[in-house]
Amino acid sequence: MAKIRYFDAKGDARPQEMKPAAPHSEFLRTGKITRDRAHWLAEERRYLSYREVSEKTGRKLHTAGIKAHQQINGFHRTIQFPKMVFHRTLADSPHLGYCHVTAARTKFARYEEVSWAFYIANFYADIGDNDNFFHHIDIKYSRMYFAVAIKPGEHTPEKMTIDRSIRGNGVLFRTDDPQVAIRNVLLLGARNEQLREIIRQL
Repeated sequence: MAKIRYFDAKGDARPQEMKPAAPHSEFLRTGKITRDRAHWLAEERRYLSYREVSEKTGRKLHTAGIKAHQQINGFHRTIQFPKMVFHRTLADSPHLGYCHVTAARTKFARYEEVSWAFYIANFYADIGDNDNFFHHIDIKYSRMYFAVAIKPGEHTPEKMTIDRSIRGNGVLFRTDDPQVAIRNVLLLGARNEQLREIIRQL
């Protein structure tokens, strides 16, 4: 697959009519050679390195993670989650990435105690295996919110991996709707059925 090239769109922001004409067009029209550098550099684009793109993406993801954490912790004083915000960008597509927001343990359905982590991504995808975490990436959706069951990593460089013994694939929920995501995280964090019933009615 060809490598994606990124350029700084801010330099291309002027409307078409504001851009100076090409130097050769000016010469043919007026007979004068324009010495203004703007004429000669109008079409030049500053391309960004993968590192620059990754850093820009990371800042946006980090901001989204902080905001999501504030929203879920602002609901009720008895439902509080640790702030564990960090992000990763995809190696071959640094404009795409995901952000870990929080992690906790809870009783979930018929499972007595489940460790889980909540994430935000700036794309939508299926959750794959550990070697290829995301499958069928769809960038039509600008966000994906998901929670997965986790366990300590075995025979892997990662400290934590998806616990696929939960629900067969480890995915607790996945949605592109932020309200649905927050409701699901709150349900995971609620300590009693009375509080869960209030959250379900939101």
